[in-house]
Amino acid sequence: MLQNNQFTFINPQTGNLAFKLYHFEKENPFDHIQRLNYYALIWVKKGKGNVKADFSNYDFHEHMLFSFSPYQPFMLNAETEISGSVINFHPDFFCIHKHHKEIACNGVLFNNIYDPPFIHVNEAAKANFEMIIDQIKTEIQKPDLAQYELLISYLKIFLISASRLKTEQQVDTQKVTKGNKEPFILQNLKSYIESHYKTKHTASDYAEMLSISPKALSKLTKTHFNKTLTDLISERIIIEAKRELYLTDKTVKEIAYELGYNDEYYFSRFFKKNADASPQLYRETVGFDRASTI
Repeated sequence: MLQNNQFTFINPQTGNLAFKLYHFEKENPFDHIQRLNYYALIWVKKGKGNVKADFSNYDFHEHMLFSFSPYQPFMLNAETEISGSVINFHPDFFCIHKHHKEIACNGVLFNNIYDPPFIHVNEAAKANFEMIIDQIKTEIQKPDLAQYELLISYLKIFLISASRLKTEQQVDTQKVTKGNKEPFILQNLKSYIESHYKTKHTASDYAEMLSISPKALSKLTKTHFNKTLTDLISERIIIEAKRELYLTDKTVKEIAYELGYNDEYYFSRFFKKNADASPQLYRETVGFDRASTI
């Protein structure tokens, strides 16, 4: 069952959750679709099952760390009893976009449309993560001078450590697939999506650029990324839309236009379908970084 050892830091200005650390045991708190308005790091220490995230399904087992962005839908279907630790933090507490160069987790742990949203926690990482979590527990229970700054520092260390671990595991995966010509095509696809997602929104657009049929290209993306090509394109557009909604004061109409949508209402429907929230609700609940505009 859920234990009482929950450690929460509330934003004194809004009264909303800013940071939270808790542990779960036996009962699965993620057995239904989650649509959180904050980031979630879920370290499953015991148990196994299947995780549904966005458009994909993955198997999981003990000592896997999941990372989910605000409003990224996910759920854990456990085949056994599971237990673990969870870190939640709101973008207003720590914005990964603004601190990208420091922690390099955006595009690695979060907002990574090509790799699964998890890493395998090895023995060295276990000890490191446990040490950081213990430091967070100690600090969050004593509201002393500079508590906020110390919690941010511990969170940064956790994110940097996890990002490095995932980067190492990505390199190992690439070595396994080296020599296969398909990843080369997909590398070009990733580059094209990054360059053209604001103007080209269909699978056929990218298939034409790569001189391959849409069906064959979608088969490759499904095999290597566990997602259709349309899913990849949609996710990339939504990531940029979320970033603009949080970091700027642009209207939804302006954001839609910059992303290649002349019809604001069509874009809003597209956003809600893929983000499980309207653009306005996303801005209201995830927040708007007004400090950077002052």
